[in-house]
Amino acid sequence: MTMTAPSRPRIPALPRGTAMRLAATEYQRFADLLRSLGPGDWAKPTECPGWDVRAMAAHALGMVEMVASIRETSRQLKLARSRGGLFIDALTALQVEERAGMTPAQITARFAAQAPRAARARRRTPGLIRRRTTPVPQQVGGREEAWTIGYLIDIILTRDPWMHRADIARATGTDLVLTAGHDGALVADVADEWAARHGQPYTLHLTGPTGGTWSRGDSGPLIETDAIEFCRVLSGRGHADGLLAVQVPF
Repeated sequence: MTMTAPSRPRIPALPRGTAMRLAATEYQRFADLLRSLGPGDWAKPTECPGWDVRAMAAHALGMVEMVASIRETSRQLKLARSRGGLFIDALTALQVEERAGMTPAQITARFAAQAPRAARARRRTPGLIRRRTTPVPQQVGGREEAWTIGYLIDIILTRDPWMHRADIARATGTDLVLTAGHDGALVADVADEWAARHGQPYTLHLTGPTGGTWSRGDSGPLIETDAIEFCRVLSGRGHADGLLAVQVPF
C-alpha cells in the first residue's frame, strides 16, 4: 500500500495544549501501571522481540530521563549514534542496557519521579526548537521520512508510552485503563494521521470505549475493529493487509 509522502517534515496535528495534557496524563497512567505490577509480572515476555516487561519499563524510564534533561538528551543521542545501525534500535537498546541493574521497585520509583520533569520539559520547549527538523530521518513502513521536533515532542513521545502501557497490560493480564477523553483523543489522532498517510477512500469504525467512526468518500472499504487493536496493527504489531498495512509511528 502506497503512503502519501509529506512534502515537508511532519508536524503535530493536535493543538499544543491538548498534546501536553495528554502527555502528562499518559505519564501518570504509565506510573500507575508500574505500581500495580506484581513480582512475577516483570519477567513476562511482551510482543516486542527480546523485551520482557522489565526491559520495556527500563526503556520507558530511559526515555523520560532523556526528555527531562538537555544534558541527558545529548549524552544518550551521542552514544546511540556511535553504535551505528538503525538509530531508534540503538537508542532503545542503550536505555535498556544502562538500567539492567535496577530493580523493579527502583524503575517504578524513578519513573514516577522523572515523568513530571519530562512533561514539564516538553511543555517548555520553545517554538523555535519545535519547528526544526529532527537530525536523524525516521523509518516508517520501510521508508525514510522527516519529522519536526514538535511532532516528536507533542505526538511520538506520548504515543510511545501509551502503546507500551498496552503492551504491558496485555503481557501481564492487567486491566488497561481507558477513557474517551484521554485514550480516545490519542486514537482519533492516530486515525486521522493514518487516513492522511494513505489518502484513499475508506470508512473506519473502531469499537470499544476509545472508538469512533471516520470516513472519506463513498467507494472505499469498510474497516471495523477494536480501537486499541487498530493502533497495535498500525504500529507493526501483527500483520494486516490493505489500508491497515499503512503504518503509523508510535
